[in-house]
Amino acid sequence: MRAMPAPQKDGPRANRDIRGVREVQLIDDTGQNRGIVPFFDALQLAEEAGLDLVEIAPNSTPPVCKFLDYGRFRFNEQKKQNEARKRQKTVEVKEIKLRPGIDKHDYDVKMKAVQRFFEEGDKVKITLRFRGREMAHQDLGLRLLERVKVETAEVAKVESEPMLEGRQMIMVLAPR
Repeated sequence: MRAMPAPQKDGPRANRDIRGVREVQLIDDTGQNRGIVPFFDALQLAEEAGLDLVEIAPNSTPPVCKFLDYGRFRFNEQKKQNEARKRQKTVEVKEIKLRPGIDKHDYDVKMKAVQRFFEEGDKVKITLRFRGREMAHQDLGLRLLERVKVETAEVAKVESEPMLEGRQMIMVLAPR
């Protein structure tokens, strides 16, 4: 029977979690560089100051450690990550389905929807489906997709050119 390994902690190591180090480059709580100090002396100085010794740059030689309130440090890091997550926008791919013989008004309604999708920052996948004898007139479908491309040129760029996949022609547009 083997003992369970210690769980891996995320984030920087602090205090006695810092192992295998004899000396550290020490930065105190005011931001002053105190130079290279033996690890146990640095740990003792941190305890005297009522703070934690936190490893900031573990890969440098010797590792850089700083006096910090570790709880507050972790809280601020989580806060930064949450703010970054809030500001992040996931780009969705919206699909518009057309037919080669689409009427003018129907086309205009679809184009309004495409404009709205671009304003929201989403990509648009335009699918042109051919049925029956329409397959013999693929040039009509290509002309329709070219018209869409020209009308959306100032707000969107073509991410993938029109290509035929089976009975449908697909083009992907992305906002500029």
